[in-house]
Amino acid sequence: MSTLEQNKDSQKSVAGVMVASPLGGSRKGAERKKIAIIGIGLIGGSLAIQLHEKKISSRLIGVDASKEHESKALELELVDEVLPMDEAIAQSDVVVLSIPVDTMVGLLPKVLDKVTHQIVLDLGSTKSQLVEAVKQHPKRGRYVATHPMWGTEYSGPTAAVRGAFEDKAVIICNEEESDADAVEWVKLMYKKIGMHLLNMEAKAHDLHAAYVSHISHITSFALANTVLEKEKEEQAIFELASAGFASTVRLAKSNSNMWVPIFLQNKVHVLDVLDEHIEQLKKFRNSIEESDTGKLKGLIEHANEIKRILK
Repeated sequence: MSTLEQNKDSQKSVAGVMVASPLGGSRKGAERKKIAIIGIGLIGGSLAIQLHEKKISSRLIGVDASKEHESKALELELVDEVLPMDEAIAQSDVVVLSIPVDTMVGLLPKVLDKVTHQIVLDLGSTKSQLVEAVKQHPKRGRYVATHPMWGTEYSGPTAAVRGAFEDKAVIICNEEESDADAVEWVKLMYKKIGMHLLNMEAKAHDLHAAYVSHISHITSFALANTVLEKEKEEQAIFELASAGFASTVRLAKSNSNMWVPIFLQNKVHVLDVLDEHIEQLKKFRNSIEESDTGKLKGLIEHANEIKRILK
């Protein structure tokens, strides 16, 4: 049971969404929304589960470039129906974009061209190019830039996870550029599915995402390639790989169609953190090569300080 579910006595209803209220009491908001999700893979599918279970949606419309994904999403009851994008937008109150960020940069302005009252939000891992792409759009206010900090190494609608976003952070970027009603609904939706909110400017988001998310994937991809290059015996990898190795290299199973655009869109910050990471690897290499016990111990103990932040 989620934290919000455990504290129903102190909740209120706003815009059809139940959220924790420090003041107690309740007020009736709008009805549940008709929501279109463009991209019904891991992230979009997981959100669809939550939107249904938390009674945020009255109807879920799926849109996907893959007919196989659309069929599977219907089979798994992630969405109520699938429609072409233009029809889905026209019939919805909220449009959620959950597609690769390179495709999203081109699609977002086109989606905004078609909306009237609808709220549009995205779930992308980079923000600067998206925000810049619609900066001068006449319907910019209907768009809320968000990044829920959750994901797995799997992809597609079959990878969708129940309760995926609970107790995770979601970053809302450049809030002041969005209409107040759109921001309010999006915030309440995220609270309802159990997330805690952070506000950040888009460029700052991309910088921090490079350091706490993107480099983790590069490191995992590189480690997997290292092992595959040096250890040619697959059975040895399977039998000897420890739990530590498996957890470290887990992200190497992530979808390239998602991560290549992220790395390239956030190239400046990714290169910066990658340069620093390479310098840190050099320090470990040099201390081992020189059998410098003190330096090696110091590097490890400095790294141990991360436990002050990550429990």
